[in-house]
Amino acid sequence: MAQNPHHYQFTIDKPGLRLDKYVSENCPGLSRTQAQKLIGDGDVTVNGRQEKASHKPEIGDQIEVSIPPPPPSGLLPESISVKILYEDNDLLVIDKPAGLAVHPAPGHPSHTLVNAVLSHLSDLPDAGDTSRPGIVHRLDKDTSGVMVIAKNITALANLSEQFKSRSVKKVYLTLVKGHLTPERGIIEAPIGRDSGDRKKMSVTGESRGKQARTNYRVMKYVGTDSLLEIAPETGRTHQIRVHLAAIGYPVVGDETYGAKSARLNRQFLHAHRLGFYLPSSGQYVEFESPLPEDLEKVLEETGQQHS
Repeated sequence: MAQNPHHYQFTIDKPGLRLDKYVSENCPGLSRTQAQKLIGDGDVTVNGRQEKASHKPEIGDQIEVSIPPPPPSGLLPESISVKILYEDNDLLVIDKPAGLAVHPAPGHPSHTLVNAVLSHLSDLPDAGDTSRPGIVHRLDKDTSGVMVIAKNITALANLSEQFKSRSVKKVYLTLVKGHLTPERGIIEAPIGRDSGDRKKMSVTGESRGKQARTNYRVMKYVGTDSLLEIAPETGRTHQIRVHLAAIGYPVVGDETYGAKSARLNRQFLHAHRLGFYLPSSGQYVEFESPLPEDLEKVLEETGQQHS
């Protein structure tokens, strides 16, 4: 059906739907509103003719959709070193360093992962938010580890759907204060904006928060702390940090949620493994990032201090 992510051709095989509905259903990543704009701009034809969004094509009609390249986002490429773990025509898998924000936002308009990727790729797709091209998920600025970036609109839609349907495997490593027991468990509690501080998240009542579920396993006890493997089933903002703090085992180095560390100037949280299905082939793949040097050093020092 699709020749490339910017040009689609398909034949109507079921009657009764509006043209904008057909277009949004047959062009991955395209919303109904975006389809209507394309039709209004003359970028969609039915048997070579322009029609209105409300037009109802008949069986056998040939639909052609041309998606123009996105307008310049205003984001500039920056020479920032990031490690690429994998690349194909659809995506990049990156080992994000701590201290690098994923995309521009108030407070850090530049020097982000997006700026770094734009120095490697001249163009990235967006789903209506030009400040986040290629971004299908995010890591906090001071969280390190594996991230995937989409290189075209089809891959963006495919990966976004995988995250939405929770078919992506996410595994984090974190060090928390205290000996967490039992050694395996599930933390399930809704998360929403903290009523006392809008910059923070907190466990809330179901009426104010969104469902959140976090699986954990104690890998080992390190001094008075616990090294955990975390597999979140949902992807709420600050989910791992908020859930662990809520049960009394905050992440080491996490000043926001209660465990400042003299040996670490960021939270001990690392996106260790990411598994998903390649958009082009459907093949399941996993990528890993080992603990960075600063976190390995903290583990070593913590163990030595209590040996």
